[in-house]
Amino acid sequence: MEEEIRAEFEGSGFTIGGDSAQILSTLLTYCVNYKMSPADLVSNWEVYYLNRQLDGLKVESSYLDGFLSHLQNEVKEKLIKEETDLHIYSSNDVDMLLSNTHTDEEGFLGTPSTKQEKPHGESSNSELTPLTTERPSSIRAAKTNGDRITPFAQRVNKFTQHYVLNADNVASEPSKDDVETSEDELIRRIQPSQKCTLQVQRSKPEPGCRFMYDRMEDRFNYLEDRIGRSARLFSATGLCGQPADATLASEENMFAVGMVICDGEGRLNEKSILLQGSVEHSRGQRVRLDLKDINQFSLFPGQVVGIEGHNPSGHCFVASKLTDSIPISVDDQLPCAKKQAGDHEGHQNSNTLSRVLSSVIAAGPFTTTDNLSFEPLQELLSYACRKQPQLLILMGPFIDSDHPEIKKGTSDQSFHDIFHFEILRKLQDFTQYLGHNVRVILVPSVRDAHHDAVFPQPAFDLHLSEDITQQITCLSNPSLFSSNEIQFGCCTVDILKQLSGDEISRKPPGGKATDRIGRLATHIVKQQSYYPLYPPAAGVPMDFSLAKEALEIPSAPDVLLLPSDLAPSVKVLSVNEDTEEHKRFICVNPGRLSKGIGGGTFVELYYNEDTEKTKAFIMRI
Repeated sequence: MEEEIRAEFEGSGFTIGGDSAQILSTLLTYCVNYKMSPADLVSNWEVYYLNRQLDGLKVESSYLDGFLSHLQNEVKEKLIKEETDLHIYSSNDVDMLLSNTHTDEEGFLGTPSTKQEKPHGESSNSELTPLTTERPSSIRAAKTNGDRITPFAQRVNKFTQHYVLNADNVASEPSKDDVETSEDELIRRIQPSQKCTLQVQRSKPEPGCRFMYDRMEDRFNYLEDRIGRSARLFSATGLCGQPADATLASEENMFAVGMVICDGEGRLNEKSILLQGSVEHSRGQRVRLDLKDINQFSLFPGQVVGIEGHNPSGHCFVASKLTDSIPISVDDQLPCAKKQAGDHEGHQNSNTLSRVLSSVIAAGPFTTTDNLSFEPLQELLSYACRKQPQLLILMGPFIDSDHPEIKKGTSDQSFHDIFHFEILRKLQDFTQYLGHNVRVILVPSVRDAHHDAVFPQPAFDLHLSEDITQQITCLSNPSLFSSNEIQFGCCTVDILKQLSGDEISRKPPGGKATDRIGRLATHIVKQQSYYPLYPPAAGVPMDFSLAKEALEIPSAPDVLLLPSDLAPSVKVLSVNEDTEEHKRFICVNPGRLSKGIGGGTFVELYYNEDTEKTKAFIMRI
């Protein structure tokens, strides 16, 4: 029998290393105890070898203990599948019963598969049970590695406010009065019984669209349209005249419009700045820019600028004035809103709900890197049940393709099943618990393993029932919508981090240091594009055939949501301060709900008429 085991391993490309006699004797014991043939044993070893990503093709004695645990788990899962009412008790159940501090584990004491077998949409009588028992047993058993009490569950200082935003854009630690105001007065001001309205201004591309079909022509048309449209808007102001060809030699002062391009593969610097004009004005040619006479600027590849100066030699354009904000067209209005079903209820209260909104905003990942239990999401929904916001905005990634267990493929369920059981069902229970007066918005990410990896990205196509559709709305990435007449813009690609790596700037001599994160965020509004960077950063699956309409921002929204790996922040920013087009808006980076094996941050936003009365709190989960 031992020789048969050796032959099976060698036939699959493996060799027995070290003390071969002892290893073969141990493997024979496994075959006898678990009633397996040598072929079955080798098949299980191949699964274990791939999941653990072991080095080399030798079967070492140090691997056998882990292989034994793998075989035991396989037998358990087989028994659970065959006997649906069977629960195999272990030391974890004893730990759970002895622990008095983790009351949220009470929902696990029953049969692990009970919750999955409940009819879809059925709610529980317990207040928080729908939010605490929604874990499939197979994922729970495989992903927590037998540890019921995870590092996330053992964290301290839960739901602490560590940032308060006021009208002066000054961050401070919250005082006791701030906490009482946020929890009492602001919530009473917006009663949970008042349902907020929701209109979708822009959510493109549509689910089911064709992608990965963009051609070189699409890329050319996208860039040409951005430069040409900006040139027309500059001309329409009457302050700059008609754009000229910056590549022609001339001692006379001229005005040109073009896109900032880097001359080379490296990062942009003052010696490598080129200006690429449109086909209409300069045949798409490029010219080097000399910015020695410009005291202050902030530039990045792909930025469209208006620039004054002269080109004495025909090889270098010497700039005397630079404008990085594209004028807003007087005819450029937001697209007609697509009314969501059920909004007539909100319009009945439009007088009392006008531009007043309570919201909770969070961005994924929604689970820690050591498991797929989605504990941070569960904690967030429990918190939202207590605060009862009118609007809950969740931005991806939901099933993070960068999660270690997703990358290794060790999950025994499909990505769509994980999304359905761990996220969607929790959200359905959350909406059922709070009633019809809460809305949930889901925005995908290019890191979502269960969704189309393309940018711009279509919304989730969930095929929900009509009742749930009134409360859970799926939007594209990026998207533009309004709630209670407050306009929101949202993009889950980390454009802030990508711009921070490519931007160069110069401040006036003796000038004060500016808010860099705020400056990066204003570039989005000034360029009227959710993704003005070109070429796109590595890892962004840009499809230029879908980008023209989807990435455009007609005007500055009231709230701009830009989740990022950078430090979480909430800032009141201004654009076009010296013109009639002056606009103040709030830029929100809620951070990530989970970071590593611990909790992250999210944002509570209480919008009240304008930025002067609005309050925001960054909460550490």
